[in-house]
Amino acid sequence: MIKIAVMGYGVVGSGVVEVFYKNHESIQKKAGKQMEIAHILDLREFPGDPHEALFTKDFNDILNDDEVKIVVETMGGVNPAYDFVKKCLLSGKSVATSNKELVATHGDELLEIAKEKNVNFLFEASVGGGIPILRPITQCLAANEIEEIYGILNGTTNYILTQMINSSVSFEDALKTAQKLGYAEKDPTADIEGADACRKICILSALAFGKHVYPEQVYTEGITKITLADVAYCESAGMVIKLIGKTAKLSDNKVFATVYPAALSSHSQLATVDDVYNAVMVRGDAIGDVVFYGRGAGKLPTASAVVADVIDCAKHLASRKYVSWSKGEKDYVEDYKQDTVAMYVRMKTTQEEVEKAFGKVKFLSYEKAENGEVAFITDAMKEKAFDSILSLVNGEVLSKIRVLDI
Repeated sequence: MIKIAVMGYGVVGSGVVEVFYKNHESIQKKAGKQMEIAHILDLREFPGDPHEALFTKDFNDILNDDEVKIVVETMGGVNPAYDFVKKCLLSGKSVATSNKELVATHGDELLEIAKEKNVNFLFEASVGGGIPILRPITQCLAANEIEEIYGILNGTTNYILTQMINSSVSFEDALKTAQKLGYAEKDPTADIEGADACRKICILSALAFGKHVYPEQVYTEGITKITLADVAYCESAGMVIKLIGKTAKLSDNKVFATVYPAALSSHSQLATVDDVYNAVMVRGDAIGDVVFYGRGAGKLPTASAVVADVIDCAKHLASRKYVSWSKGEKDYVEDYKQDTVAMYVRMKTTQEEVEKAFGKVKFLSYEKAENGEVAFITDAMKEKAFDSILSLVNGEVLSKIRVLDI
């Protein structure tokens, strides 16, 4: 009998327990092992919960129980999750987590400890919630050299942008609706400023290219400056705005890794991913583009991915499942200003001023455009060069959005 402990009984943690017992027989068959939950760690009280007898407030009850072989971490955040997970791995317990911040910040170290102790540290749920993406990258696409990954990685921001695009709702009103529906937290900063998507692109980049990318290395821009005017101008050009996490391999020692709002052609496979859905496009040299799509968050979708990792941990108790990458390096992530992109620009100026600096550009218009406002799309060029040219244009820049051809 394999004993399991769950740390954190919030939305995802309670979902893990629910899925585990709802599908208990089939989960055990798939694992080839008898399993039961022995401890649930949480500082809160849950009177009347059907699993009330399993609760503890003392982490040491889990750490010192030698019969606990698998620990689920669904606490969120770095502290105390990092300390608890590290101690579990060092004591020879495998860990399955949904904690994207933990993996993005300390994944290289925790994977190394797991390797040394011949246990598993698995985190399928940390990137796409219930969307299978980490296993396909490491297994199904293993014969490919992965070249690029693009992703709509945050359901909250995608819902807000969908409301702005489809219903002409302002950013502020769309955010309020998202909060009412439970799609956005009371403090939505991590979502709307791009930090959540940043952590996920760090994990995808490390997994695809073999070296850790730290969140502070990734240029990250959220969606708070996107206006309905930007949405309308882009629509007039057959484009939609999405928050895109991107990573691309430049060499064995260099990658791009960014998160920012991007204008995509309405024909892009990512353009039609709406509401709280997520999608990850993986571009491989042999297979071309593959898109993984589904709900990127939510209690049961995320819990299902965590429980799948628990099954994997149970199946590989005696033989470690190989998931690993090396430590990051200071100059591993290339300056995003060296990337080549087209740019959408909205500013207070004249067409003559724009053409004097940029030459030929594609000017955009829509019926409610303000007087004295100009919107245009440049040719693709290095962003550093774009900045230099834009500085020559007399006028006030109101908005800049990168245009991606994917």
